Amino acid sequence: MEVKRDILWRVSLSYIAVAVLCVVILVRAFYIQQVEGKYWRNMNDSLHEKLEPIEAERGTIYSADGEMLSTSIPQFDVYVDFGADGVRENDGKRFFNSLDSLSYQLSKLFKDRNADEYKRILRDGYNRADRYFPLLKKVNFEDYQRLKLFPLVKLGKNKSGFIADVKSVRLNPYQLLAYRTIGLDRENSQKVGLEETYDSLLTGRRGKRLVRYIAGGISIPVDEDYQIEPENGKDVVTNIDTHIQDITETALMNEMISNEAEHGCAIVLEVKTGKIKAIANLGLRNNGSYWEDLNYAVQPTEPGSTFKLVTMLSLLEDKKISLTNMVNLEGGRWTVNGQTVIDAEEHDKSDNTVTAKRAFEVSSNVGMAKLAYSGYAATPSQFVNHIRKLGFDSATGVDLAGEGRPKVYRPGKPGWSANTVPWMAFGYNITVSPLHTAMMYNAIANNGRMMRPYLMTTVKKDDIVIKETKPVVVAEKICSDETLQQLQECLKGVCADSGSTAFKLFRGTPYKVAGKTGTALVADGKRTYADEVFQSSFAGYFPANDPQYTCVVVIVNHPHAIKHVGAAVAGPVFKDIADKLYAMYVKQPAPVQYASVTTTKDSMNYLYAGAQYEVKKIMSTLNVPYADAGGNAEWATVSKEANRPVIQAESVHDKQMPQLAGMSLKDAIYICENMGLKVDIKGRGKVVSQSVNVGETINKGTQVQITLN
Repeated sequence: MEVKRDILWRVSLSYIAVAVLCVVILVRAFYIQQVEGKYWRNMNDSLHEKLEPIEAERGTIYSADGEMLSTSIPQFDVYVDFGADGVRENDGKRFFNSLDSLSYQLSKLFKDRNADEYKRILRDGYNRADRYFPLLKKVNFEDYQRLKLFPLVKLGKNKSGFIADVKSVRLNPYQLLAYRTIGLDRENSQKVGLEETYDSLLTGRRGKRLVRYIAGGISIPVDEDYQIEPENGKDVVTNIDTHIQDITETALMNEMISNEAEHGCAIVLEVKTGKIKAIANLGLRNNGSYWEDLNYAVQPTEPGSTFKLVTMLSLLEDKKISLTNMVNLEGGRWTVNGQTVIDAEEHDKSDNTVTAKRAFEVSSNVGMAKLAYSGYAATPSQFVNHIRKLGFDSATGVDLAGEGRPKVYRPGKPGWSANTVPWMAFGYNITVSPLHTAMMYNAIANNGRMMRPYLMTTVKKDDIVIKETKPVVVAEKICSDETLQQLQECLKGVCADSGSTAFKLFRGTPYKVAGKTGTALVADGKRTYADEVFQSSFAGYFPANDPQYTCVVVIVNHPHAIKHVGAAVAGPVFKDIADKLYAMYVKQPAPVQYASVTTTKDSMNYLYAGAQYEVKKIMSTLNVPYADAGGNAEWATVSKEANRPVIQAESVHDKQMPQLAGMSLKDAIYICENMGLKVDIKGRGKVVSQSVNVGETINKGTQVQITLN
């Protein structure tokens, strides 16, 4: 019995001991997990080191005139490691001694909290011993440099606990200007435009660094000696000229707003090289504003009447017609194979029988359809082969990601019908991009040589050119010289012959234009022809006698728009662009010479301008005899009449652009800024030309470029 009791006592004691041990273990586990958990997790994190990549700085995209179109800037997220030894030593003496002044400086610089709030936030973080407390987000470079001089922070990260996480943020300084073409490079967003096209060049090569992971899995550098520096990306220089781009964007925007259009684009090419000097794309947003939301310039649509140039080339090259062949316009309506062709552009219906050239000039769908049907109904492949030879069945090859592929139907293939030829003759049953159209018209301007449009001109590394793009000839001659001359005559006739679709638009311009209007109904899946959404377009080049620039404008209007024909919607955009480019880059300024102070008669013309009292003072000081016709005007000009200087009054009105030629830069800026104009300056010396024509109505905020000699 005693033995049994002894055994039971020992078993019970052992059981109690095991139970107590289990309770102790559970309590200790709970204490470690809940009370000391943060400490041990931090300790665990601090024992993990690994190599992580260092992102390279992305290269910059530049314009042809040296402006930054897209660049990277550093941005800093600032954290505080309140568990750092330097912060907590001597019971945080260094931290608390700096707390008041640091809180005040932070409040003064960032203005998002007052000093007391910053003081409370920092004290609470210290009390919790937070290892990676997020204090500030998205701090710019300038503010970060100031922050580094603040009390405590200036002691360095080991003593202050302040840690900066540097990120590179992509910035488009010009915002709207060519925004879609330049493209996007945003975190978690798909790249587009040039950012995508030249991503491999812009990205550079990653580096490496050794980091230690602390609380929350956050990494901090631990050994700056063990670090492979990244190789920064290369810079890309484009053909885009910011002045031409601004002119193009502004002209397109004004018309889009005026006509409440849905979307549109405008392209400017340099004739001899095919360089894209400007490419603007605007789409209507839900809030009623416009933005570069899609690159419409490279999206294929039914081109409409601007495609009639291809029809004329085919007919003339195959000797199917001559420009003097007669065609009956049938009063603007013609039925073929059960379908009716209708003229979209208004013209004189009383004169039904006209020449082929005249049918082109008045943009008659009926005329072009009848000519093409007569010439190619039996041999449609002959017509299609011309279209394919001109490259309309493939992409242009422009160095811009996202270009859509055109669609050209072929005989015997799906989509082909008995009426494909007559409808294709005036730009239906085929889809091509506005850039395709620009490429074609540019070839006519360039005496038959077709150039590939391109955007990138050079790649630079540390300002050293390592790659250069040369102009590429797609076709040395797209047609015979005889056909080319006839096509040029047709395009000039559209803009110069009375009664043609663009005659009124360009009447009185100081330069000649060769071009073609276009008006087409749009059906793109969302829209049907019944919605009466018209696409207005104008394609052409200028000056017609010595082409420098090719320009194509395409605008899709809102349903049932009253104003929708090409000459009324797209034409004014073309003219606005052409007017300014002619004044700034094409027109040769008259030479400005110094007035002679000798007794010999001056055979040279000259022109000076300025404040009248200053002009007279100079003439008197130099003892130059002059005729005074200045009256009481504030401003005056000096020019030669009958071999002597004559001072004449120069009128300056608030609403009309004054004559600036001959003025000093100081006087020109004084006048323009007093009128509320924005001035852009090129060159040095006296003013020789201005981008806004003399006498043109102006508003405050209008931009004018002044060219000096």
